[in-house]
Amino acid sequence: MREFESIIAGFGGQGLLFSGKVLAYAGLTEGRELSWLPSYGPEMRGGTANCHVILSDSPVGSPIVMKPNVLMVMNLPSLEKFENDVVTGGMIFVDSTLIDKKVARDDVKVFYVPATRLAQEMGAPALANMILLGKLVAETECIEWASLEKGLKKVIPARKADMFDLNMKALEVGKSYCG
Repeated sequence: MREFESIIAGFGGQGLLFSGKVLAYAGLTEGRELSWLPSYGPEMRGGTANCHVILSDSPVGSPIVMKPNVLMVMNLPSLEKFENDVVTGGMIFVDSTLIDKKVARDDVKVFYVPATRLAQEMGAPALANMILLGKLVAETECIEWASLEKGLKKVIPARKADMFDLNMKALEVGKSYCG
């Protein structure tokens, strides 16, 4: 998927803005035109958070994604808010551990990934976002896998450099999930 316009959404503290930043930096390593626009409520942790990520082969006119072709959600309010905005033929990635509602539309491709449960099983409950991101990149092919690794290296703070391998493992869990 070369023209990639996505919304990544959920509660603050779930690492959604981080996921979007990893994706944006991965696109940067490929020389893509891009935009990363974070948005979060005043509550931050526990409030709503989302980011718009655009990866394109041509200049990006606006950082705001009105009609995403990809939606990644980790809470029910975000699914309900953005589900109908996804273009026909788009993809929706749902953390099915936290969202038990099914997508009502039949004109989009939906991936239900129990990301939170899988993250808990691997002993890294905070990395559900990376599991879902791994599935998103595997299915959309919006960037090369090697670029994702480069993006993660760029974004992960030096004080958490020891978390790089665990983040990569979480991405791989998502990539290989076939549920």
